[in-house]
Amino acid sequence: MSEPHVTLDPDSLGPVGRKLREPLEEQLSSALQAAAHRVKDGYAGESVDEVQVRLIEETRAGLHPDVAAGFQPDPAEIRRLAEAIVNPASETG
Repeated sequence: MSEPHVTLDPDSLGPVGRKLREPLEEQLSSALQAAAHRVKDGYAGESVDEVQVRLIEETRAGLHPDVAAGFQPDPAEIRRLAEAIVNPASETG
């Protein structure tokens, strides 16, 4: 499983968000990576959908509440990460 990374769209951010983009991306990426490792280590046969939910919940738990409230990951990317946890042999890359 490759390390996930969060990239924010600068066009969707206000002036303050654009100034804080890099540290915010680092914080979100770090929380997502930690969540992915916890979910992978605790994986016990759950479905991809259940793993997706756990990834989002675990990531939000690792963030400041204000940041967590605004964390809206790309569903396709979270699903790809969940699939890599559920089916590690099928990951290419």
